[in-house]
Amino acid sequence: MSERAMQEPTVLLLTALADEPRHGYAIAREVETISSGRVKMRTGTLYGALERLLNEGLIAVHAEEVVDSRLRRTYTLTATGRETLAAEARRIAATAREATRRLGAAGKPATA
Repeated sequence: MSERAMQEPTVLLLTALADEPRHGYAIAREVETISSGRVKMRTGTLYGALERLLNEGLIAVHAEEVVDSRLRRTYTLTATGRETLAAEARRIAATAREATRRLGAAGKPATA
């Protein structure tokens, strides 16, 4: 598990798989929903990222089926992926708390 912050698309992909296994198109739709439409993953980008996450052991193929003569893979988080996403969520939450604290402090008159 890296100490470096994850890129937002990676966090969104892992988040899309946190509650249930999904196939590629469903993952792309979830990413768009989670990001309130800000992030739309193109097919090549999505499948490249899924391949990278598979290689890193953060996700696994949950099932494979043939639909309309095409192989459809369903992906799921691995235990490592779940731990990594949880750590990233804690990091993001801590940063948000500090930003909120500092914004609150900035609204108060300075003391000398």
